[in-house]
Amino acid sequence: MNALLKFIGSAILIYAAYCGLLFFVQRQVIFPRYMIPSPAPMDLSAARIEPAWLDTSFGKVEAWYIPPAAGVAGAPAPAVIFGHGNGELIDFWPEALKRFPAMGVGLLMVEYPGYGRSAGSPSQESISETFTRAYDKLAARPDVDPARIVFFGRSLGGGAVCDLAAKRPPVALILMSSFTSVRSFAIRYLAPSFLIRDPFDNLAVVRDYDGPMLVIHGRFDEVIPFGHGKALHEAARNGKMIAYDAGHNDCPPDWEVFWQDVEGFLRDAKVW
Repeated sequence: MNALLKFIGSAILIYAAYCGLLFFVQRQVIFPRYMIPSPAPMDLSAARIEPAWLDTSFGKVEAWYIPPAAGVAGAPAPAVIFGHGNGELIDFWPEALKRFPAMGVGLLMVEYPGYGRSAGSPSQESISETFTRAYDKLAARPDVDPARIVFFGRSLGGGAVCDLAAKRPPVALILMSSFTSVRSFAIRYLAPSFLIRDPFDNLAVVRDYDGPMLVIHGRFDEVIPFGHGKALHEAARNGKMIAYDAGHNDCPPDWEVFWQDVEGFLRDAKVW
């Protein structure tokens, strides 16, 4: 009996130590910023990128804005705020997302604190402050229509833009390869969900959001299972879901089809 009690006590201590370790290292897992290769310098002017620095309580965070192509958009024009995945930088996205400016929609790509050239450390709190500052700066531009700002988040970026949607009103919301909540992944590590420091509860935000929402997810997503996308769509009051035969990092598998789908959604939402 004493041996059994000692075994149970040791197991509890080991599990408690394991949970304590997870609590302290989880941000290195969720925000693997030091594992991202440094991109080659970009000619921002040639790409029509207007760099901006957002003043936050922890320092300056970078954002890039690409205005609509000349002669395509009216004034003021609609705009998109984009949040990228946790293993990416804003540097990776101007080429992939250039269709937004080409169709007459401004594009603001916001960096995460501590990523790339930006100050601070990533967390839900610091990302929330950054994206709120980014929205306010974008909405104040005379060439942007504040009533037609779309939030678009990929993977972790879905958490960033959903958090923003709880504070600022988007005209429409696009979530690609995103999740219901970071807490839902705790079970993978055999840990209680209350240990998650940055929960990013997208599902709660989606339930309260009554604007048009587009969920895009790969059926074979190995990082964020397809069920997360389905749950977000089912919780949406005014949602549409598009499923692609893709995983996580190859979604969308066909960018031309993706743009047709996005353009149709924006047209139906009376954004574009």
